[in-house]
Amino acid sequence: MSAPSSESVIVSRLRAAGCVFAEDEARLLISTAATPDDLAAMVDRRAGGLPLEHVLGWAEFCGLRIAVDPGVFVPRRRTEFLVRRAAAVATGLGRPAVVVDLCCGSGALGAALAGILDRAELHAADIDPAAVRCARRNVAAVGGRVYEGDLYEPLPAVLRGRVDVLLANVPYVPTEEVGLLPPEARIHEARVALDGGADGLDVLRRVAEGAPHWLAPGGSLLVETSEHQAARAVGTVAGSGLIPRVASCEELYATVVVGTMPAP
Repeated sequence: MSAPSSESVIVSRLRAAGCVFAEDEARLLISTAATPDDLAAMVDRRAGGLPLEHVLGWAEFCGLRIAVDPGVFVPRRRTEFLVRRAAAVATGLGRPAVVVDLCCGSGALGAALAGILDRAELHAADIDPAAVRCARRNVAAVGGRVYEGDLYEPLPAVLRGRVDVLLANVPYVPTEEVGLLPPEARIHEARVALDGGADGLDVLRRVAEGAPHWLAPGGSLLVETSEHQAARAVGTVAGSGLIPRVASCEELYATVVVGTMPAP
């Protein structure tokens, strides 16, 4: 079978499976597959509903190829806005920023931020062993370290009071809405990376409560949330003693709450 007709067959199959960007996906699969057998298996997995990033083994995020293993949360493009806001916070320190990426998943946020900043002391943590294994590949590439455990629990005590940028892409989907997510997320990503509790803010509350013990004076917590949750998220952050503000990006449909530790 010639390459053009082979590609057209793949496009038709992906389109029949409901892939909106079938042409782009076909080109990525063809360019990534090592052999015709690999390609056939990859097309089968994608047509069967596996997220494209899990099929490819990587996701593009902030211009990087981030390794993404099966079952691990796929970094969303809208979360690039969170990284950009974090980079703005870290600019002008005059020294390498101390960065912690909680609920790190694949480690995409911390790795991308470290790349933007050029110099950073990066630490990341996640409770999901599969995510930790994946994150270690991505974070090691920029000289960071990854820990396995619940939120702050596995972090080295030496970080207390030293963190300049605390990234926390916490799960914020309300429990009753998880079942409404697209099958790619609902079936193929870890529920712990999606389910934010009854109102979607359970994990954020725990992160905000602990943040003042870890942030340096003037350091900031940055979390992604939905537009309709932003007001409650601001209240949660303010209740922990941080000074909150909201940033949004209409292009990416992204909302970020920033909470800054008051300087003494």
